[in-house]
Amino acid sequence: MSPRMLPKKKAGPHLFIKKLVQQRTLVFMSVPFLVWLFVFKYWPIWGWTIAFQDYKPAKKFAEQTWVGWKHFEFLFQDERFFRVLRNTLAMSGINLVLGFVTAITLALLLNEIRRLAFKRLVQTVSYLPHFISWVVAASIIQSTLSPDGIINELLIRLGFIAKGEEILFLGKGEWFWGIFGASSVWKEVGWNTIVYLAAITMIDPAQYEAAEMDGAGRLKRMWYITLPGMKPVIVVLLIMNIGNLLESGFEPQYLLGNGMNVDFSENLDIFVLKYGINQNNFSLATAGGIFKTVVSFVLLFFANNVAKRMGEARLF
Repeated sequence: MSPRMLPKKKAGPHLFIKKLVQQRTLVFMSVPFLVWLFVFKYWPIWGWTIAFQDYKPAKKFAEQTWVGWKHFEFLFQDERFFRVLRNTLAMSGINLVLGFVTAITLALLLNEIRRLAFKRLVQTVSYLPHFISWVVAASIIQSTLSPDGIINELLIRLGFIAKGEEILFLGKGEWFWGIFGASSVWKEVGWNTIVYLAAITMIDPAQYEAAEMDGAGRLKRMWYITLPGMKPVIVVLLIMNIGNLLESGFEPQYLLGNGMNVDFSENLDIFVLKYGINQNNFSLATAGGIFKTVVSFVLLFFANNVAKRMGEARLF
């Protein structure tokens, strides 16, 4: 009888146990990670029940008052919530677009540099801001954009503004999104290029040699070889970033925000902190967190399904 005609063995518990025994080293190595995952990722989900209660820290779980969807209804009827949701989506969208465009562009340019010493210098200079904490970075940005900072000084010397007419950049709310986007690019663009540079190294050099023999210039090689070779990585990272569309950050908005730009700098995280935790309304804070998580899951699955239908690389 042909081997293909033989009945397949059904996978039972004993086969599973046998595989665990055979790979016991890997199993033991994964135990700490599984414990960490359960303690910090799954066990806290129990706290979501707070969103459906008028939670009081002094009371036991059985003594809490259950209020159903009260806090969610408050969120969706509060004008401040829709304002911070607008700010969150706007800043996340700016981060998404600028982050991808600048990182991919820098990776393409670095790949074309032939002098290794200069290439390493550019990489080092672009990576360094990533290792600066946002506290220090925000202080640098505030000093740069202050009335006596270097930006105003340059504008005065170039004749765009007169002495005594310095611009208070962080005092104009409508400018905050642009300042936030530029600050995020300055801080993270070098770090974000690492993945794309790694993807470029996986491209077969023979393709570049063949294209060069056919007369293709640098721009054509980038467009027809480098970018298509990076496409799977770009799509996967795009899916992940779309899933984090409501995660616009906390530190830059909190540190650069002030009373003059609050209508544009306040996002969901600051809203939860200000109106939930600072006012001891833990139920409202939890409801806001649940909203972020649920929407992030929906966006992640939506982006992944779109990529699947288009035949592109995907997460799962």
